[in-house]
Amino acid sequence: MAEKVKAAIRAIETYVPPDILDNHTLEQFVDTSDEWITRRVGVKERHILLGEGKGISDMAVPAIEKLLEKQDIDPLSIDLIIVATVTPDHVFPATANIIADKSGLKNAWGFDMNAACSGFLYALWTASRFIESGRSKRALVIGADKMSAIINYHDRATCVIFGDGAGVVLLEPSEEGGIIDGRMYSDGHGRHYLFQKAGGSCYSPTIDTVMNKEHYVYQEGKKVFQYAVKNMAGVVKEVMEANSLKAEDIAYLIPHQANYRIIQAVAEMMEIPLDKVAINIEKYGNTTNATIPLCLYEWQDKFKKGDNIILTTFGGGFTWGAIYLKWV
Repeated sequence: MAEKVKAAIRAIETYVPPDILDNHTLEQFVDTSDEWITRRVGVKERHILLGEGKGISDMAVPAIEKLLEKQDIDPLSIDLIIVATVTPDHVFPATANIIADKSGLKNAWGFDMNAACSGFLYALWTASRFIESGRSKRALVIGADKMSAIINYHDRATCVIFGDGAGVVLLEPSEEGGIIDGRMYSDGHGRHYLFQKAGGSCYSPTIDTVMNKEHYVYQEGKKVFQYAVKNMAGVVKEVMEANSLKAEDIAYLIPHQANYRIIQAVAEMMEIPLDKVAINIEKYGNTTNATIPLCLYEWQDKFKKGDNIILTTFGGGFTWGAIYLKWV
């Protein structure tokens, strides 16, 4: 009997802007220090997209072009694009449309998905359903954010955390492995603890919203920390139990890079040693939807065929989830 077709990650590429904002530079205009940021958050530097009129498509397109060239893939063979972001190029049209046009993906339909920092996992899970159903043969899932566009660089609670970047994964059908299982959750009461007040239909842009700095990210760090650790660990445990996996069965845990202490706490709760946990927050900060593809890209040379890998995330809303895949 043939194995059920799964959606497998066949290729990964990333892009981060060349300009870097390090902790010592931040010390010059916010009350903080390299020691405090490193100890509390785990970030040493973050990449920032500079230039008038630059948006996330300007990071996603180079990553896509590099992926297609390396894999010798015809752009016309891509039939689905899902872009996970909280900082689209425009309110509309969807950045997926813009990216498709810039990349020559003329046969792809697509859309944007906003689940805060959980968006990439939501998008990956959604795209996998299209692959499994046979509705899609080649899908690109893009996680990209220009967080510098919505960060107040005089707010120590947020400006030390976030950076800019993009990552793209290619999904194709496979009978040898791929995405095996997943769980996605949300709880709207968390919207009060991590959000951007203005810019939507409730608080459209005005002189007052700009002067009141309501177009920037607002975060209550302690609340977010508590819920992130509890829910990321809980959903990983749920996925592992559903698939009869123990800690020693996991080759790598790939967590959203929200905060080093959150990552460490989740790993400890799951009894997964840190040498099995992908961590690169010190180089990029929290790039929101780009963190997991950035980790996958940097760790892929360590993965072996058949490895059990768990991806997990947590974001504003609140949103969270986990995906279990076998590397192919």
